[in-house]
Amino acid sequence: MVPDLSRLGQLHHGNLFEDDTLEGMALRVLSEAPDSFVLVGFSMGGFVARVLALMAPERVSGVAFVCTSARGFSDDERARRMAGRRHPGGGNGVARGLHPDRERDAVLLDRLRGMQRRLGPEVWKRQAALVRRDGYADLERIACPSLVVACRQDRFRSFDETERMTRHLPHAEFRMIEDCGHMVPLEKPLELAALLTDWIERAGL
Repeated sequence: MVPDLSRLGQLHHGNLFEDDTLEGMALRVLSEAPDSFVLVGFSMGGFVARVLALMAPERVSGVAFVCTSARGFSDDERARRMAGRRHPGGGNGVARGLHPDRERDAVLLDRLRGMQRRLGPEVWKRQAALVRRDGYADLERIACPSLVVACRQDRFRSFDETERMTRHLPHAEFRMIEDCGHMVPLEKPLELAALLTDWIERAGL
């Protein structure tokens, strides 16, 4: 996606790997970001994006939420994640991130497993242990233009929990990507980049 998005301006990649709270992650991203920027949060990054947009509304000109939600995690769900039962690098976890028709795609699986190896178990443990409280009401305080993107065959984020974000965001557009699982940046990078580009240009961001 980098070549397409780079036409819009300089890209910055948030560091979500060193902190053990959403607030800590958001502060680290802010410390390394320009004065004003469009924020894109994919998956867990969407949880961070929500916190960040409320933390520094004067700096976020627009925010896109991709394959994410604002649903809170129960104590039991958090405990299961910490126990490693849903480790994306374990068992069939990596494959479940893809569209069912692509879960045997050797190239995509190798890329996903390589990502997990580079991150390592300590990053996974920190991210699995994150406290995620229900944040749908918080979305109502995000006043900048927003985009919500869901994927039809996403098995990690349900359509309902992603689409629900649109109803709580004051200035939101909703887009659906068909024939795609959770890992849309790998499965449909050109389509996702086109959606983001179109929204940013139409919103004048």
